[in-house]
Amino acid sequence: MAVRIRMKQMGRKHRHFYRIVAIDHRQPRDGRVIEELGTYDPHVPDSDKSVTLVPARIEYWMSVGAKPSEHVAVLLKKFMDKCKGLEAAAASTAAG
Repeated sequence: MAVRIRMKQMGRKHRHFYRIVAIDHRQPRDGRVIEELGTYDPHVPDSDKSVTLVPARIEYWMSVGAKPSEHVAVLLKKFMDKCKGLEAAAASTAAG
C-alpha cells in the first residue's frame, strides 16, 4: 500500500479547514484515513498558530515510506521544527 501524507478538506463553504492525514494514495481527497497527523487552518491571521503537527507520528510515517504532497511538504519544512520544540517543552513540563 502506498501511503501519502496529504490534506483532507473540512469546514464549510468559503471557510476551509484541513486535517493533515496519512492516507492510502488511492482514496479520494476526503476518503477514509489511516491516521490524523495534524491540522491546518489558512484563515488564522497568526501563521504560527495556523498549523498543528504531531512530529513523532509524521517522522514514523515518513520512515516507513510515506510521501508528503507538495503542499504538505511546504508546511512540514516551515513548521516541523517549531512543533518539535513545543512537543519537547510539553514533555519536559509533564515530566518535571
